[in-house]
Amino acid sequence: MPEAVIGDPGVSETDLKLPLDGWHRAQGARMVSFAGYEMPIQYEGIMAEHRWTRESAGLFDVSHMGQLIIAGRDAEWGLEALLPADLHILKDGRLRYSLLLREDAGIIDDLMVTRRGDHFYMVVNGATKHGDIDHLRTTLPSGVVLDHMTSQALLALQGPKAAEVMARVAPGAEELTFMTGGGFDIGGARAWISRSGYTGEDGFEISIEARHVESVASLLVEQPEVKPIGLGARDSLRLEAGLPLYGHDLDETTTPVEADLTFALSKRRRESGGFPGVQRILTELEKGPIRKRVGLFVEGRQPVREGAVVVDGEGTEVGKVTSGGFSPTLERPIAMAYVPTAAAVPGTEILLEQRGKIFKAEVAPTPFVPHRYHRKGASA
Repeated sequence: MPEAVIGDPGVSETDLKLPLDGWHRAQGARMVSFAGYEMPIQYEGIMAEHRWTRESAGLFDVSHMGQLIIAGRDAEWGLEALLPADLHILKDGRLRYSLLLREDAGIIDDLMVTRRGDHFYMVVNGATKHGDIDHLRTTLPSGVVLDHMTSQALLALQGPKAAEVMARVAPGAEELTFMTGGGFDIGGARAWISRSGYTGEDGFEISIEARHVESVASLLVEQPEVKPIGLGARDSLRLEAGLPLYGHDLDETTTPVEADLTFALSKRRRESGGFPGVQRILTELEKGPIRKRVGLFVEGRQPVREGAVVVDGEGTEVGKVTSGGFSPTLERPIAMAYVPTAAAVPGTEILLEQRGKIFKAEVAPTPFVPHRYHRKGASA
């Protein structure tokens, strides 16, 4: 879920500013237009920031994302009518990755939903948040209240040293395990902190009132393990982790089965149904989809980018690259693409065409770089 950026489109006069806009500029950020906001794409350089996050701890500003509270007596079953998640068994303080689906099983958005006492807390993608909110308000039961938390900022601290930083600045948060959250004090302010993220590394997401976010961001980068990281490295990190980006690897024309997101379809919900697109999803689970999202190792050193096409031996288009770039960790080009299901087996040779040039690739297991989430029972 949570997003990244590809390319450097510059800044539009109509872009909104994040609460940390001045802080980013003071840190030397280069700003670009993304999801309707001016956002930092890099500070010291994408390659250096990528490697720092893999080795230490990087701080990302993701305040453009939509933070929602969904409350009311019918909130649980109202959300279960829209999401394929089993919210009935979701314990307090637990997160789930889920999908907002169309009736034809197309993905409207991917998101995180958390049970917090008597309500649910949801984080949706920044580029789709207003459409998501309209959809939710239209389809949730009349007694359910949806609050768009526009006064909240959101930070993500990611990397193998994130936990030791949190132990100093938000004592107790380091005891969380992957996909759990709770309320903590950080820098003299109250925050909701979850152990989650979008890089494949251990990490935390910090939801805090916008009026406190600058002091908290400054506190974090004062720690020797932490540097601010831009959207460029966020994109290369999530690609190495094999994580899809909405609007690129996922959209309303892709289904959860095609996108290899069947883990988001709970066992009970597959059996009981009652959510949009369930019939197509069950058919694809039984018979297999026509196409599937896969990882690719690309031969040579030149990256193959989004929009390149997958071709057969006769040069006929049979699929499309949805994300691609150079992996700083593996020091080779990698990509994600939709290919015919028969060709989705790791080791299968694939041909790609970009700007009239043919590239050889091989279907690879994902993640490209192993996830290092802090799961229950693991050492801190």
